[in-house]
Formats: sequence, C-alpha cells, structure tokens
Amino acid sequence: MKFLADEGVDRSIVEELRNSGLDVWYVAEQAPSTEDEIILEKASTENRILITRDKDFGELIYRLHRMHSGVILLRLEGYDTNQRADLVCKLIKEYNDRLRNSFSVIQKGMIRIR
Repeated sequence: MKFLADEGVDRSIVEELRNSGLDVWYVAEQAPSTEDEIILEKASTENRILITRDKDFGELIYRLHRMHSGVILLRLEGYDTNQRADLVCKLIKEYNDRLRNSFSVIQKGMIRIR
C-alpha cells in the first residue's frame, strides 16, 4: 500500500509508516507549498492514499467530485506527535483493506470509513 502525506502531517507519522515498511511520499520533503488539487491529483495518479490534516480535501472530493484513491483525514488534537504516530500506524495496519477509495477520518481512538 502506498501513501502520500500532505505537508501538514507530522514527520513522526511519516517516519513511523516508513519504518513499518510502507511507501510514503511526503509533500514537505518533495514539493512544499503544492496546491491541494495538485496533491490530490498526484495521489490519485500514483494510486496513493492521501494522509492529511486539511479538511479542504473533503470539499474537493465531495463537492467538486475530484478523483482519489483514498483519503485519511487526521483529527488528532490533544495527542503529542509520538502518540499520533502510534495511533495512525496502528489504525492503518488494522483497517488497511478498507482504506483504498474511501474517505476515512482518524480521531481519538477511532476511525470512520465511508
């Protein structure tokens, strides 16, 4: 499974996913300040699941009907960076078969997938 981490995603999450053997393309390393539409298009074209903290991707997908390969929206306020990394990796491993082509929200100890 391949991922594209938006620039607002904690580096600790990216590193934890990579340490788990997952392929993660990180906007902050490769193309900082890239527009959301271009990020979503790249993720879709490369069949990567987008990981983001930016709710604007929901508008692009639901209101503007942009193509995607899956989105994981992180709503993890109140956790430190290591806790966020552990939680995201745990839930991705647990639900990996359901994440492709879905819009998922990870928040305090749970994941919503639709």
